[in-house]
Amino acid sequence: MGIGLTEGLLIAAIAILFFGGKKIPQLGRTLGESIKGFKEGMKHNPNNPKVDSTAEAKTEADKNKKS
Repeated sequence: MGIGLTEGLLIAAIAILFFGGKKIPQLGRTLGESIKGFKEGMKHNPNNPKVDSTAEAKTEADKNKKS
């Protein structure tokens, strides 16, 4: 269930009205830099990136219950 052309154009028009034409490129650049930084952070994670954070949180909760 993807976004079609009409929906995409409607979202773009609302974004331009809401933020203004000059702010959209800045927002896109910031979003791109954020995604790039997140990917780099995941690459250089000293912990095992395959660890499921929910399983890790459950393990911590179990340790706290036993204490």
